[in-house]
Amino acid sequence: MGTRLELQEELAAVAGSSFRVYYQPPHNVEMKYPCIVYERDRPYSRSADNATYAFMRQYQLTVITRDADCDLPERLVKHFPLCREERTFVSDNLYHTILNIYF
Repeated sequence: MGTRLELQEELAAVAGSSFRVYYQPPHNVEMKYPCIVYERDRPYSRSADNATYAFMRQYQLTVITRDADCDLPERLVKHFPLCREERTFVSDNLYHTILNIYF
């Protein structure tokens, strides 16, 4: 399990130089596309006998691009063993793919 900054570095490496990576950008930030936006989500946690024996941070990633055939979501799922694609949608002529990742 790595840190959030290690995740950011890996996301940037897998995505390549044409994608920007944003962590919880405020609403006043003008994002450049294509990009990955990610934020912390509910962690995986298991407890027994008054102790936590399993804990993993979960992040929600959104790949935003103008290209309907972008292969980045597939590359992310192949690169990160605990990553899965959740859904896709189009908004303002931008293609959004939502993924969840434990890191």
